[in-house]
Amino acid sequence: MVELRKRKAAAEPAPPPTAKKNSNPIKKAVDKAKEAVLDAPAKATNGIEKLAVGDTIPLDGFGGEVETHTGEKTNLKKLLEDSKAGLVLFTYPKASTPGCTTQACLFRDNYSTLTESGLSVYGLSTDSPKSNTTFATKQSLPYPLLCDPSAKLISAIGLKKSPKGTSRGVIVIDKTGKITAWEQGGPQRTVDVVMAVLPKGDQTTFAAEAAPQQMAENGVASADAEKASLNGQAAAVSTSEAAKIEQAPKQQLHEQGTSEQVQTANTAAEVADSAEKIDQHVQLGPSA
Repeated sequence: MVELRKRKAAAEPAPPPTAKKNSNPIKKAVDKAKEAVLDAPAKATNGIEKLAVGDTIPLDGFGGEVETHTGEKTNLKKLLEDSKAGLVLFTYPKASTPGCTTQACLFRDNYSTLTESGLSVYGLSTDSPKSNTTFATKQSLPYPLLCDPSAKLISAIGLKKSPKGTSRGVIVIDKTGKITAWEQGGPQRTVDVVMAVLPKGDQTTFAAEAAPQQMAENGVASADAEKASLNGQAAAVSTSEAAKIEQAPKQQLHEQGTSEQVQTANTAAEVADSAEKIDQHVQLGPSA
């Protein structure tokens, strides 16, 4: 009897290899371009591809809404409307860190000069109102700090780092929205950039303010010198008068001595004259 063997079932064909995600080079390039557009700070939805000195910002809706460290909601357009001549916005990465403290204190120390021409000064970061309030209080900052946690305004003015973070920098915008200064740099550089665009008269404010005080100090010194001179003259006069007073008796004695000498001489002359007359009388005899 022949035994029939069962045939092995045919193996099922292997499934095709799964395509790796983003294996398509074209799709990769497209995704990369999208990321670049999203992260690029100069390509915000403000109609300006890149901010530059001389550009005029379209203020309506520019940079969204921000909040001051005291809790007031505002935006760039309103800040400009409230200013006399424009804005100084300096950006800093993180409140209360060494570099940011140096930068904030430089703007604090130069606040009077920077605002003399009507510019309003604001610090701008992604810090919370609480962090910025602590920062402002501890450093006695005379200007508001703007809180921009979503970095919309920071991105709009071109000072957002990619993919996240804030670049240290400064932008100066006049009343019409025109950019008069924009630069990234260290703490001192951000102040120097603003000082460079101020009217020359404002840069010498401290010197002008110091002049009256210096003149007053010079006036006091001059008055003191004049007083000392007069005192010296008075002392000299007093000394001279004292000398005269001291010499007066001597002079009087001298004059008195001279008078006595003259009287003695006159008496001697009279005695000599009398002696001569007697001698002549003796020589002539009684008959004479």
